[in-house]
Amino acid sequence: MKIFVTGVGGQLGHDVMNELAKRGYEGVGSDIAPAYSGVADGTPVTGIPYVQLDITDRAAVEKILAEIRPDVIVHCAAWTAVDLAEDNDKIEKVRLVNVCGTENIALTARKLDCKMVYLSTDYVFDGQGTDPWQPDCKDYKPLNVYGQTKLDGELAVAGNLEKYFIVRIAWVFGVNGKNFIKTMLNIGKTHDRLTVVNDQIGTPTYTYDLARLLVDMIETEKYGYYHATNEGGYISWYEFACEIFRQAAALGHAEYDAEHLTVVPVMTAEYGVSKAARPFNSRLDKRKLVENGFTPLPTWQDALERYLRVIEF
Repeated sequence: MKIFVTGVGGQLGHDVMNELAKRGYEGVGSDIAPAYSGVADGTPVTGIPYVQLDITDRAAVEKILAEIRPDVIVHCAAWTAVDLAEDNDKIEKVRLVNVCGTENIALTARKLDCKMVYLSTDYVFDGQGTDPWQPDCKDYKPLNVYGQTKLDGELAVAGNLEKYFIVRIAWVFGVNGKNFIKTMLNIGKTHDRLTVVNDQIGTPTYTYDLARLLVDMIETEKYGYYHATNEGGYISWYEFACEIFRQAAALGHAEYDAEHLTVVPVMTAEYGVSKAARPFNSRLDKRKLVENGFTPLPTWQDALERYLRVIEF
């Protein structure tokens, strides 16, 4: 198989390219930068064929993909700065990337008759209640611009293709880029007390583990909507922060232990309003993975330990 991956300068695209290389597949990476701009960690993604592509330019998308003629497109590129997306001068740009760019990819995939993987988010739902969201639930009520544009991207894929995997994820972390873990570790170095929200519930997703699942998927024709986060149970951001610091301290970083750092749980209302409304219930039901023969991701606790061992902090 030849696989074309968008957004290889981001967390997930980086790991998807490395997983493809591990399995001996021909991967071609792309992003908007003139050359690969992700972390220079010496992994295969840094040396794999790369093409510059603005996904909002339909003619460019059609031209480049017609030349490459991939069997699969894994569409990781997206606008993911949730709060910035609320700014009036950014909304159109967000729509161009998340909706028009995705539609350009989907329409070209249809022309080439290739499979497509689209990464989406729990933000397509309103985050109310406590029941886990089902992958085939159509009760969409996005709370913010980012969520609405990712939903519109989903609809562009499902409305134009039959051979697609729409995979919703949440609370993403990887070696390449910013994430909650890196933020906590950085703030924890300079503060002795942190407040973290305790009423937003979900499960983290390690891109290294997710990449393996996505490549498992494209080796099949079990198309449709899926939810994919690490196993290990539903937690709050506060509980996640506590485990980050506990594991960091266990690895020898005493500045994060209970004697040096106190983490205090607060309600979202106490924490302060962010520009973009956040869902309280980000629980995603993942049983469909097992029902279709896919191996679930490891626990988030195990993923966190492996992650802390490969990053510098």
